[in-house]
Amino acid sequence: MDSYEWIMYAGIAVWCVLGLYLAVLARRQARLSERATRLNAIEENRESGE
Repeated sequence: MDSYEWIMYAGIAVWCVLGLYLAVLARRQARLSERATRLNAIEENRESGE
């Protein structure tokens, strides 16, 4: 392989890893959002019960 092929494959690898990282971050953000929604609902239920 010549140097151009190495650079091309390295670029592809970088973009794949970046895509996976962004997918993980998006999934974590969705989970945190769900938890925040549930916590807010619990807090509202406690306040309305008092």
